[in-house]
Amino acid sequence: MKVSRRRFLGASAAAVWTAGTMTKGQVWGANDRTGVCVIGFHGQGNDHIKNCLEREGVEIVALCDVDAKVLAKGVEEIGQKQGKKPKAYKDVRDVMADKDIHAITTATPNHWHSLITVWGCQAGKDVYVEKPMAHSPFEGRQCVAAAKKHNRIVQHGTQSRSNPTLIRDMRLIHEGFLGKVLHARGYVYKTRDGIGHGAPGPVPDYIDWDLWQGPSKGREFLINKDKTDKPGLYVHYDWHWFWEYGSGEIGNQGVHEMDIACWAMKSKIPVKASSTGGRYAWDDDGETPNTQATQFTYEDGTMMTFEVRNLGSFWEGGEKAEACSNSVFCEKGYYIRNMGFFDYKNQPIEVKEPLPENLKKFDRFFKAVRSRKQEDVPMTVEEARISCLHCQIGNIAYRLKQTVNFDPKTEKFVDCAEANALLKREYRPGFEVPEIA
Repeated sequence: MKVSRRRFLGASAAAVWTAGTMTKGQVWGANDRTGVCVIGFHGQGNDHIKNCLEREGVEIVALCDVDAKVLAKGVEEIGQKQGKKPKAYKDVRDVMADKDIHAITTATPNHWHSLITVWGCQAGKDVYVEKPMAHSPFEGRQCVAAAKKHNRIVQHGTQSRSNPTLIRDMRLIHEGFLGKVLHARGYVYKTRDGIGHGAPGPVPDYIDWDLWQGPSKGREFLINKDKTDKPGLYVHYDWHWFWEYGSGEIGNQGVHEMDIACWAMKSKIPVKASSTGGRYAWDDDGETPNTQATQFTYEDGTMMTFEVRNLGSFWEGGEKAEACSNSVFCEKGYYIRNMGFFDYKNQPIEVKEPLPENLKKFDRFFKAVRSRKQEDVPMTVEEARISCLHCQIGNIAYRLKQTVNFDPKTEKFVDCAEANALLKREYRPGFEVPEIA
């Protein structure tokens, strides 16, 4: 049954939600099948499909994508691997009305993440949402509120919180292994290329451009004049580099490292942020910076620094250099991800604590789906929101080209109307992220 926009969002929508809702608090036992729909799978969503197929008691009962070619290919491939073809949906609203779907995973473009999460919670479905969970500070709060109100499991796609070494090491840091935490640092030196230039052109007949844009204000479809092997300038990946749809590198790969840095800082909310940089060297139509240096200050005087550089050059760190990593600096020494603990004479500090059980991200998600315990996922929805909030505040400071002061209690910028105007985006009618009471 096709759910019209009017029916979905109008007074009769409650009936649609009820049809697709599991009884609140229902426990799914080991012998119960968890029906999953993967929403958006041209890129990272393929990893979701792979992980779902590998897990007992999980069946991909549906797929959803606005690209008809991607959707048809996915249905055929899963049918061969699973022995049963999943249903095919183009419109995510039809997914929400399907009572056979107990959980959804989504790897759509960023501007869809929060609306799918909120609609999923309202429909009684548990949600695995790719990073970043929210496109704006307003959206992050609604994801938290929806998960709480509807008693849904929501897991964020920043995988590092499932890493057993990081789980152990962050616990030691929080317990004072190196004394008080003073400064966390994250960076992304991932090499990328320019994206080319766009020009108005026809939308491919296999892409529903209206549904692709969803909550965004909407832009004209642009073909890519320089890279004709792609359907368009925005699709299928380069939407990341436009403010209307993405968050730049700080909210793309960067949110993984940002989440680790926030984890070290116990998910505090900053009171001040500054961010500088630009889109250097490339001649293209991208809007977000390929080089960005951001600093956050917290109420207790501690700080975080975060750096993005898409022009490469991470080799200055020597043979052990990594393109993406983190450091944590404390009173008695420092910690480098994948290298361990050191004192300030650069001598390694031995750690004898055993590692916890190695459960992968989707193991944790489906364990929580069955147990109905949010603590079975590696991070809370609130922690996910705060990690995304850092990326959002940093981007706002960058876009305004000024230091911004932020009030963690009101979650508004102090004496800056321009910054506060960026706390919430404008939505197209019918695709508004609702404010959850």
